[in-house]
This record gives sequence, structure tokens and C-alpha cells, in this order.
Amino acid sequence: MVIALVTDFGTRDYFVGVMKGVILSINPRAQIVDITHEVPPQDVATGAFVLKATYRWFPPGTIFLAVVDPGVGTERAPLIVKTRRYFFVGPDNGLLMPAAEEDGVDEVYRITARLPEASKTFHGRDVFAPAAAHLSLGVEPRLLGVPVSTWRRLELPGARLEGETLHTCVVYVDRFGNVYTGVREEVKKVASVGDFLCVETPRGAVRARYVETYGRAPPGEAVLLINSEGYLELAVVMGNAAATYGLRPRDELRIRKCT
Repeated sequence: MVIALVTDFGTRDYFVGVMKGVILSINPRAQIVDITHEVPPQDVATGAFVLKATYRWFPPGTIFLAVVDPGVGTERAPLIVKTRRYFFVGPDNGLLMPAAEEDGVDEVYRITARLPEASKTFHGRDVFAPAAAHLSLGVEPRLLGVPVSTWRRLELPGARLEGETLHTCVVYVDRFGNVYTGVREEVKKVASVGDFLCVETPRGAVRARYVETYGRAPPGEAVLLINSEGYLELAVVMGNAAATYGLRPRDELRIRKCT
């Protein structure tokens, strides 16, 4: 059984390694996949975006263990979410739900099983990893927790069209500095491929050509394109748009056709 990990733990510290140790101690045959451990610290929205962007590419039955958990040790619940095809394990802070709700939520449980003497600051090791490992052995979620009927939802940013201007924000920045906006098919209402668009950012305006792919423009040019996840993306060909224009997740943007 595949257990896929998303965390903000990074790879410098031992946190990810010890979670894997717990999983393998319970199920030595578990197949562990690292999606990423480089979610910005405590950035629940970015973690939720990563999980939603990746889950559907995994085989049915995959258990997604996601830990971006600034509320660890508080009243927030630890959850198992059973969906149409998958399981999601993590904190009840919205992190799991954009992906889980898209797949279709069947059952949700508050985890009560945990390692003896579980800490209040490392539920990734003491609560979530054991739950995921037991699920991978075929243990029913009802044996690991109690059913719940409410949970915290999180809406990922979208876009709205006002007149001829799209209002949105930065959803995600990848390691190349490409800037994902919340705009999807809405861009077709204001522009066609080849048009120049003006992107108003908190630190100034950017003039970018709407293209089909990076290779349609020379190095150094600012472009907009629909990326592999279906989002309108601001990029600098062979460059770094986020660094060039000082953009970060949740920065507000306004996009319109240049006059």
C-alpha cells in the first residue's frame, strides 16, 4: 500500500525520517512516496494546493499523510478522511479538504489511536504516522477513531471578472519562480493567445504576452500561460518571475488586456 507524504518539515531535520521509521515499524512493506517536504512553514493553504494538485495521479487506495500543522497540540482534531478512492490523514485545519472534497468525502473520523505517551508537539510522528500505517495494513478507520460530521473547510483562491479585469491572487510559486494565479479558463474571456496582458501587482505592473508554452518567447520575456495544472501562470522565460516582481503566495493581482 502506498503512503504519500506532504509536510512543511524540510529535509534538514530528522522529522520526516522518524515518521517513516514509525510507519515501517508498523508496516515494513509500506511503499512511502515523498511528494514534498518543502511546503513553506505553517503555510496550510500552500500545502492544501500541493495535495489537491497531486492526489489524483496516485493509484486508488493511496493514503495521503499530510502535516502542515501550526495548531498541533491544541483543540484541532486529527483526522482520517475516507474518500471515494483514497484516504487522507492529517490535521483538521483545512489542509486535507480541497483534495478530499474534490474526490468525494465518504466518511470522516477523529483519530483517537496514538503512540503511548504521545507528545503535544509532534503529532506527525505520534498520531498521523501510526494511523496511516495501520490503514495501510487494512485496519478500518472506525478502529482508529470516532466518526465526525463536521470539519474545517478551506477554499483555494479563484478569480472573479469585473468588467474586463480579472481579480485574483498568487496561489503558488514553484522552484523555478513561476507564479500560479487563481485564474483558470476565465482568461479566455479577456484575451486570446498572442495578446499582451497587464498584471497589476502590489509592487508594480507587469506587461506579459499570453502564450501556449515557454518556448514561444525569447529568454527574459515575461509571459502568461495555462500550466499543467490548468492555472494561468506568470513566468519569465529562463528566469524567475517571483523574484523579478517580488511576488509571494496570496499577493493580490489584477489582470486585464493591455490597451
